[in-house]
Amino acid sequence: MKNKASLSIIFVTVFIDLMGFGILIPILPTFASKNLNISDFGIGAIVAIYSLIQFFFNPILGRLSDRIGRRPVILVTQLITASSYLMFSFSNSFLILFLSRMLAGFGGSNIGVAQAYIADITSKEERSKGMGIIGAAFGLGFVFGPLIGALLSKYGYHVAGYGSATFTLLAFSFALFMLPESNLNKKSDTKITLKLFDLSYTKKVIAHPSLGFLIILFFIIIFSMANIYGTFAILGYKVYHFSDQQTGMLFGISGIFGALIQGGLMKILTIKFGNRNLVLAGSFFMMIGLGFLPYGHNFLGVAIVISILSIGTGILQPTILSMISRYSPEHEQGSVLGINQSFSAFARVLGPLWGGFAYDFFGYQFPFLTGAAFTFFTFLLAFFLLNEKRLIEVKNV
Repeated sequence: MKNKASLSIIFVTVFIDLMGFGILIPILPTFASKNLNISDFGIGAIVAIYSLIQFFFNPILGRLSDRIGRRPVILVTQLITASSYLMFSFSNSFLILFLSRMLAGFGGSNIGVAQAYIADITSKEERSKGMGIIGAAFGLGFVFGPLIGALLSKYGYHVAGYGSATFTLLAFSFALFMLPESNLNKKSDTKITLKLFDLSYTKKVIAHPSLGFLIILFFIIIFSMANIYGTFAILGYKVYHFSDQQTGMLFGISGIFGALIQGGLMKILTIKFGNRNLVLAGSFFMMIGLGFLPYGHNFLGVAIVISILSIGTGILQPTILSMISRYSPEHEQGSVLGINQSFSAFARVLGPLWGGFAYDFFGYQFPFLTGAAFTFFTFLLAFFLLNEKRLIEVKNV
């Protein structure tokens, strides 16, 4: 690693930030259902708007960070995220909750910037492990966040919102004093494009055979997983009759496995098996996990299945992210990773919308079976088309 200290600092920053995010995710659907009487499809829309905003703003923030640096973008978006959690605490209608998630989506559009930060301070050989650090921060955030959220929700859902805001402000304070700038080759002489969606640049990225294929793979994986974002908590609440605490524990179990894979094992797995084999294995585990979630029968069964799912996602996401970064131009890491995050955000829009619709009109099994089917398609694409020897590094987009 070029800068182990910076890697540790960005890990802590993202971890604390994601812990605030993790507090709300397990309780958001049940809060909307029980307290605001919002339909399952409406819950899907609330989950989806977060990602729709990211679809538009991920590339903008990525390009902005290429020009002015990663640090200021991360700091400002953390303040915006904290304000969205405070708005959640005062939500008493669909509209207020919807607006709070819109604001959170804008603040959460900094993940591509954090990934670009990792790319700045890691060599291409170490990038899988570096991207795994972001995944581990997500995983640990989902270990502690949901458990804290379940505990705080006993005192009222608004208290959980205050908790999320507090952790995000802690992450802001830590980054303000400890996080150095990583983008030392800022393109300050380049005009920043403030289009909501830069179609011409996106076309160039997607048209490249290597980057386009990898971004499409990542899109399908995220869509498959996003089918359950709004429906998993509802499945636990309505079908398995889990409490908020039990749902929080399941998210925590998922986070533990994700953190173990992405934080500690990615470098070893990459060296031993190679990226192609990891994509195949991750797709297989993810397919099994998604397909069996509605058939877990009880807490133990669901815990086992979600562990298998977490192993799959823990392998897949950092592997493909590192490949996208590896085959992207060094001076356009923020832009390319921002576009990838934009496409994955769009997958997180479509997934919850379809998941909520399928849950409402076809039955509770369908969001999970849809995810399993699309993950199987990912497996087939990787098996027949993914060949690292044919992937071409991009010098300029």
